Amino acid sequence: MALTIKEVEHVAMLARLSLTEEEKKVFAEQLGAILGYVEKLNELSTEGVEPLAHILPVFNVFREDEVKPSPPREEIMANGPLTEDGYYKVPKIV
Repeated sequence: MALTIKEVEHVAMLARLSLTEEEKKVFAEQLGAILGYVEKLNELSTEGVEPLAHILPVFNVFREDEVKPSPPREEIMANGPLTEDGYYKVPKIV
């Protein structure tokens, strides 16, 4: 499939590229060759082939939601550098 210079200019505009006239000719040939190759894929028989979004099966792994006791407050507060009245103390940001 041959691409026209006008089509290459349109794609370049969408990509916000400025191309010289020589580059437009080269890209028209190269993109045309790529599209020609992709057109060959249309010749393949895909009858009986299921469409897919992923090659490998994708599924969520869930665990049971179990209630567990939390660690003591003092143990948790020991993780912070500064604490005051049972809260983490952080610098004031204005």
